[in-house]
Amino acid sequence: MSTGGLDDLFGSRDEPPAGDEAEAPRRRSWLGWIVRNVLLVGVASAVVIAVMRMNDLDISVVFVVAALTGLRLVLLAVAEVGAPPAPKRSDRRGHADGTGGTDSLRAAVRRWEQNLERAHDDADLYSRNVLPVLAELTDERLRLRHGITRASDPRRARELLGDPLWAALHDRGRRTPKTREFESYVDVLERL
Repeated sequence: MSTGGLDDLFGSRDEPPAGDEAEAPRRRSWLGWIVRNVLLVGVASAVVIAVMRMNDLDISVVFVVAALTGLRLVLLAVAEVGAPPAPKRSDRRGHADGTGGTDSLRAAVRRWEQNLERAHDDADLYSRNVLPVLAELTDERLRLRHGITRASDPRRARELLGDPLWAALHDRGRRTPKTREFESYVDVLERL
């Protein structure tokens, strides 16, 4: 019996507790790994050759072994590559800005709705935020559909866009358009 006192009772021990031995990860030997994979390829080759011969198909043993070895190597390589991390789950309530968690499209649409709502009352905000993006969208549609931009062929672009949209894009000091006017601009862009 030890009479060392509380230090012996609560002190650290050199030997691990009995429960930790079962939880320790087992070290696998390279030889065991190679033997298991060779056996796997051998058994799979025997099964494939037996099935092929039962169906009166003649196939080279070397080909089957090579194919199954290659398949096993590919599977081992794929197992070594880590899967991408799972996306974080968002809560159903959403965030304070009204977006529903990680839904980027919903966040972008909500941001545009807020910009348009604020720009409706503030002409300066409309000129800084909404008008440049509307102009960029217009140029992109013109470029994709007709191979031009407003800068490269202004006359043709004006014909395609019509006077109301053309004037809205070029009159910076103009008042903020009404909802009906925005709808007509979007209709023109969709018809391009």
